[in-house]
Amino acid sequence: MSEALQDLLNILDLEQLEHNLFRGRSPNTSWQRVFGGQTIAQALVAAQRTVEPERNVHSLHGYFMLGGDPKVPIVYEVDRIRDGHSFTTRRVVAIQHGKAIFSLEASFQVEESGLEHQTSMPRDVPRPETLPSQQELIARYGDAIPKAVLSYWKRERPIEVRPVTMDHYTSREKLAPEQHVWMRFVGTSPEDRHIRSAMLAYISDITLLDTSTFAHGRAIFDPDIQGASLDHAMWFHRSHPLDGWLLYTTDSPSTQGARGFTRGSIYAEDGTLIASVAQEGLIRLRGMPKN
Repeated sequence: MSEALQDLLNILDLEQLEHNLFRGRSPNTSWQRVFGGQTIAQALVAAQRTVEPERNVHSLHGYFMLGGDPKVPIVYEVDRIRDGHSFTTRRVVAIQHGKAIFSLEASFQVEESGLEHQTSMPRDVPRPETLPSQQELIARYGDAIPKAVLSYWKRERPIEVRPVTMDHYTSREKLAPEQHVWMRFVGTSPEDRHIRSAMLAYISDITLLDTSTFAHGRAIFDPDIQGASLDHAMWFHRSHPLDGWLLYTTDSPSTQGARGFTRGSIYAEDGTLIASVAQEGLIRLRGMPKN
């Protein structure tokens, strides 16, 4: 297991302060605010710690209220809303500096059998081994890559990302609002299903909001765009090992009112649909009047 992946697992291993109180830390990075996927994943872990082990998360819905401070621990307060015969519901509030920065509701279910189908993984997407690595992308595109992305790619990370196209970074053409990105964790993932769900929640916030800018010939890291996640929903369909490549395919049906909406599907390399995601985020042009 890589050191970066071990660091991620350590960050997801929350400290229990009280019966329903947990504390999480952030990695020592130069980011000005906590990565949204980290907050989602840690809140999910806090909820999982109060649920019977045989019940697994099947959906979560969260709202971002304030940017997290990476220099200060985050306290997660869990509300045990309901423990039913088949389903368990939890509400989690993430707190920093005495204020709520994120809230999450998650539902857990005992394993059941029933009807089953899934959509197929897109067939026209290039295989990850045919795509350039991030180091090769840095060498090929250099200054065309936004500084924030370039800085992220140069660090040791728990996740390797291989985008199918770089057109949204290297040109200002108006593109179809869709994106395909291959991702994989750098190392062997744990067998614990709860930890795997938290790892999926962590990566579900990567590249998602960016897709909603493509139709406008822009990227989320453009200096005249103020971008931030507003809400995040995720449905966990099937348990699957996370040791191979994952395809994150996203599309944006709508951007309006300084908000961009994006949907996503996460497939395993063998075509299994593992999870679905939806998010609305702030896409505000700097200098435009606020309502």
